[in-house]
Amino acid sequence: MDRPQTPPPTASSSKAAVQLTPEQVKRIEINRLKAKARLRATQEASRDNPTTLRNANNKRPLTVIPANNTSPTTVSVASGSGSGSNKKGSSEQKDDNAPLKRDAKLMGRYLDYDLSKMVDSRGGFLVEDKAGVDEHERKRLLARERERMRQNLDPPVFLDPSMNPKCKECGSISIDHIFKNIFGCLVCNKCKEEFPEKYSLLTKTECKEDYLLTDPELRDQELLPHLLKANPHHATWNNMMLFLRYQVEEFAWKKWGSPEALDAEYERRANEKRKKKSKKFEDGLKELRRKTREGVWQRRKDEEHIHDFGEVERDEGDGAGVQRCRDCGFEIEVEVF
Repeated sequence: MDRPQTPPPTASSSKAAVQLTPEQVKRIEINRLKAKARLRATQEASRDNPTTLRNANNKRPLTVIPANNTSPTTVSVASGSGSGSNKKGSSEQKDDNAPLKRDAKLMGRYLDYDLSKMVDSRGGFLVEDKAGVDEHERKRLLARERERMRQNLDPPVFLDPSMNPKCKECGSISIDHIFKNIFGCLVCNKCKEEFPEKYSLLTKTECKEDYLLTDPELRDQELLPHLLKANPHHATWNNMMLFLRYQVEEFAWKKWGSPEALDAEYERRANEKRKKKSKKFEDGLKELRRKTREGVWQRRKDEEHIHDFGEVERDEGDGAGVQRCRDCGFEIEVEVF
């Protein structure tokens, strides 16, 4: 007798195809979709919580169970009679639209920074506004950047030659736009090299020493326009102020009246400076001589000998006595009463 197989063989009469009604087909499809949904939910729950997995003996693996574990031994999940906290936790896990929880320890690490208030330190990193950057240094960098952008702005060239600005020395249209924008001077590069007595640049120190101009006059952009350039000696020092020579000379002639008057004022100031220097030297020499005299007098005073007399040696004849210095032997006569 043959052993029955699983599933058992069907009867010959059931070989004919079973005809299903549309309602049965619909119910079968709905049950299949529900089974797939339950299987997918079970797989996702197993992926999120590895402790729910079972081995071949339908036992939990030997692992450390965390505090937020949803184990059946702690809360009855199959019966549906779990506590309110478990239901709340399961609802939070299933809620995909809930906001993500952020660690309170990390909140102050990356949420306190406002990128709109960051300042580029030009050193490869960003710093907060007014934190690590000097306000004066930041203003100086901004002024230098604006001046550089203003200098590099080239005007357009017109097709009509009469509309283009021309050099006032040679009439060329290839003028220096930096001189035009900063000093309002129409001159080409060739004429700048040919006439250095007019178009060379002077520093602020040269203007103060040679033309006797003051700081307020040199800082006034309307009186004397100047060109700002980075200091070649040190990058963090103040920018250089460069002035056009013929504009400085015109202002100096107007201030002092004529070149001769400027030379006379220069000589007067030079003489006063020499007199002050000579007077200072003489005062120092007098002070040195006074200190030298006092030193010699004090040294002589210290070298003076002070006699140290001993006991009086009495003379029995006339009642007089003699005192003798212990160091040098000097004697004096004294009367003894």
